[in-house]
Amino acid sequence: MSTPFDEEPTQPHRTGIFARLRARFLTGLVVIAPVALTIWLIWTLIGWVDALVLPLIPYDLTPAHYIGINLRGVGVVVFLVFTILVGSVAKGLIGRTLIRFGESIVDRMPVVRSIYSGVKQIAETIFAQTERSFETACLIQYPRKGIWAIGFISTTAKGEISQKAETGGALLSVFLPTTPNPTSGFLLFLPREDVIELDMTVEDAAKLVISAGLVYPQQVKPEELPRKEA
Repeated sequence: MSTPFDEEPTQPHRTGIFARLRARFLTGLVVIAPVALTIWLIWTLIGWVDALVLPLIPYDLTPAHYIGINLRGVGVVVFLVFTILVGSVAKGLIGRTLIRFGESIVDRMPVVRSIYSGVKQIAETIFAQTERSFETACLIQYPRKGIWAIGFISTTAKGEISQKAETGGALLSVFLPTTPNPTSGFLLFLPREDVIELDMTVEDAAKLVISAGLVYPQQVKPEELPRKEA
């Protein structure tokens, strides 16, 4: 006759199976989630570009007119080809003349002039091939002393900012990103002596900000950390 004690040894075995299944599920999720999210973002970006570009193309020239379906990515190809052509023309004498003529007209429009000049300056800073933005990650004390935050050094402050700031040394412009969206943040001007440059790359620092401190570059195991003497 079986007794209640006969069923007890099976409980740890079942618990072990569920624990292994849970661990394997989490491992698979860690592998699948980044891949799926990356594919989804690329797919969404391609669809967004197609939605902006395809309405500008006559229907007779689109693939849908010949095969009956819209091929995703056609708008991206058209945008790339068009951008390359515009860049080629802009590098020539005629293109530079047309650009100067167009900018002279824009300079006479008060509101449009401000928008155009701001967007142009940002675009030239981001897409300039001669220099990279945010080449160095840094550590600063923000929002008060004793609290540390990761930032990115962009440039040395110039012009009126550096002249009128009440500091004896040079000023650095530091971009302080927010978590988990590093594209938004604050622009801070700090004395050079208050900025500690980090050895980690900008990419590693961005991962640290996005992950809210969960992903460290060259992560060290707790047992490998030096022990503090009592």
